Amino acid sequence: MNSTLRVVHVITRLIVGGAQENTVSSVLGLRQKSNLDVSLISGPGGGVEGSLEDRFSALPQTLSILPELVRPLHPWRDLMAHKRLVAHFRRERPHIVHTHSGKAGVLGRLAARRARVPIIVHTVPGPSFGAFQSSLPNWLFTQAERWAARGTDDFISVADAMTRQYLAAGIGTPEKFTRIFSGFDLQPFLSARNDLTLRARLGLAREDFVVAKLARLCPLKGHDDLIAAAGAVVSSRPETKFLLIGDGPLRQQFTRKIAALGLSRHFIFAGLVAPAEVPPLLGIADVLVHLSRREGLARALPQSLATGRPVVAYDCDGAPEVCLEGKTGFLVQPGDLSTLSARLTELASDLSLRVRLGDTGRELIRDRFSEKQMVDAIYELYLRLAARAGLRPGAVWNEPTSVKV
Repeated sequence: MNSTLRVVHVITRLIVGGAQENTVSSVLGLRQKSNLDVSLISGPGGGVEGSLEDRFSALPQTLSILPELVRPLHPWRDLMAHKRLVAHFRRERPHIVHTHSGKAGVLGRLAARRARVPIIVHTVPGPSFGAFQSSLPNWLFTQAERWAARGTDDFISVADAMTRQYLAAGIGTPEKFTRIFSGFDLQPFLSARNDLTLRARLGLAREDFVVAKLARLCPLKGHDDLIAAAGAVVSSRPETKFLLIGDGPLRQQFTRKIAALGLSRHFIFAGLVAPAEVPPLLGIADVLVHLSRREGLARALPQSLATGRPVVAYDCDGAPEVCLEGKTGFLVQPGDLSTLSARLTELASDLSLRVRLGDTGRELIRDRFSEKQMVDAIYELYLRLAARAGLRPGAVWNEPTSVKV
């Protein structure tokens, strides 16, 4: 009898982003468990937002690309993606389907339910509905999530805030939610330092006060608010520089807006960087600002705190679970640009405050956000769900015939 649990993860795309890094780390980490056979299906990605597909270059049988699985709503492609997922699950006969992100989360779970997959898990990396979008899309996504939830055995929330939001929207029941923080390899961040050579390469002086923002240059990430607040900070602290890490479709728009405000010399665009390049960049920063209005719990927050750099964040979603007011950073109400400027100016003026907040943040993250903790928690959840389902791997399904999506 085969004692291996077969697990298929599904995500909409593997761009360079927090939810995608979480998925890649989960898949690669779970593959190290001797009684799991783990694979991943993703829609196409790439472009200015980068790709993480190369993380699987040494594991060619692990990742399959499903061309029809695209992020925008597209009825014909969505139908085809659903049909191909159903066919894949029926042939591969996984014991567990684990979905990530909005589109793949809905299509993948509905397909798994139709294919009678015994266990269906969904990670909630961030809300797919809310005040950030208009009423019709909000209603559609809420209804789709409620529909998909009927066949979901467990939701993994990256923050308690996601559990509260989903329950408030009538999605799932409390006993079906498990909070598992999005862990990452801590060591590169814990050992990050203020590398003056790297600063010089980016045009930053030793004495500059560097505010980093780690996010794709796309809507809802808060770059517009940071640009609008920057003038007041620079007026008080002329040595302030803003380091924007990431790329996206709005780069030219932001460049023009910054130039129109006469702030071009205060903004540095680092562009799209590989995940391995993030720790050194956060290491040369003095503080990280996070102004997203739609995020579960952005990995940028614990990553910055792991480097010992405090954070200033909008009080949205899961941010308050690591940005502890006056302890690891400061929370600002969304859109309150005067308070945002004041907090950044305060941090620019007080090195001892930055050190105190950063040291507290580093210890908080060290204890809760390791990649191993995340992978082990997911693994234990799989085993609990399998036991609850009375699942004996190898006895429930016949062995699959390998097929490509």
